[in-house]
Amino acid sequence: MIGSIIAAIVIGAIIGALARLILPGRQNLSIGLTLIVGIVAALIGTAIAAALGLTHTRGINWWEHIIQLALAVLGVLLVVQMRARKTH
Repeated sequence: MIGSIIAAIVIGAIIGALARLILPGRQNLSIGLTLIVGIVAALIGTAIAAALGLTHTRGINWWEHIIQLALAVLGVLLVVQMRARKTH
């Protein structure tokens, strides 16, 4: 259980950072919020991959990570847009 939580945090941090790198331009988003978006994307991506039967692999599960990254990109984009609307 603790290992899963630590893994979600580490993977979430990596996924969140990669999502910000993929999106063009500068995102006005804190490191903490990036981490939260990445963790949520990692957890939801794992659930989607499990529902699709993509979690039973040997080695690195690339499909799961692709789903997680796509969700993180969407999450970062949505959070940045929501924050931009609040300031206008």
